[in-house]
Amino acid sequence: MNWQTTRFNIDLTQARVMGIVNLTADSFSDGGQWLDSRAALRHAEQLLREGADLLDLGAESSRPGAQPVPAEQEWGRLQPVLMELARWGMPLSVDTCKPEVMQRALDAGVDVINDIQALQQEGAVEVLARYPAAGVCLMHMRGEPRTMQALTSYADVVTEVREFLGERMRVLRAHGLQPAQIALDPGFGFAKTPEQNLELGRRLVELHGLGAPLLVGWSRKSTLGWLTGRSVEQRLPASLAALLAAVSQGARIVRVHDVAATVDALRTWQALQPLHGQSIP
Repeated sequence: MNWQTTRFNIDLTQARVMGIVNLTADSFSDGGQWLDSRAALRHAEQLLREGADLLDLGAESSRPGAQPVPAEQEWGRLQPVLMELARWGMPLSVDTCKPEVMQRALDAGVDVINDIQALQQEGAVEVLARYPAAGVCLMHMRGEPRTMQALTSYADVVTEVREFLGERMRVLRAHGLQPAQIALDPGFGFAKTPEQNLELGRRLVELHGLGAPLLVGWSRKSTLGWLTGRSVEQRLPASLAALLAAVSQGARIVRVHDVAATVDALRTWQALQPLHGQSIP
């Protein structure tokens, strides 16, 4: 399986690590640390040294209760970092919901649009349709960050996530996007209770029938704190366990803060997989 993006056809035969570069003042884990463009570029360089396969730049927080950022302010944060990173020759993703920001990022050569609202804003699908090689990640979420945690009533969370993502894929296909361009994110932590996040994590394999690679983000999530009693800065072991559980169910892109530890965990996990045809006694 490969993921077609603007400049790169990314091989997903093994899980790929997406390093997070937050250009925000209020993200739940590291808000404000990389708001300065020079600090953000140093952080991006560090993530690449640690083994990130691609970088995801976000300039608007999506933590529960986060306030929206005007498009001009969001782009003002993104532009200097994105324009420099575009010269570095590695896959770049921009985490945004706004069609105008998507347009500017794609014009600058970004490889992937990562949208927590799955291109539901008016005009977003049309923007992507104008870039026939660009990659896109569609995530499941109800509402928006300010309201999502009040929208957690599901008959069956896995079924509803699967149906939502399937419908969004059909919309994109109707606008000419090809399956090879699309990745799907179940949206752990977005409009879901801790119990629902765990149910979705246990049944992740049920999303494979949609026919697109899965991108997962478990890194430092509040559900892991609920499960372990650990603060944000103490959640690395739980984050690694959660992402390995996701990869064992076929997730192909893992979006993380802690790249070096993730690369080591994946390398070790992959090296210890049973040989083909070997059975467990």
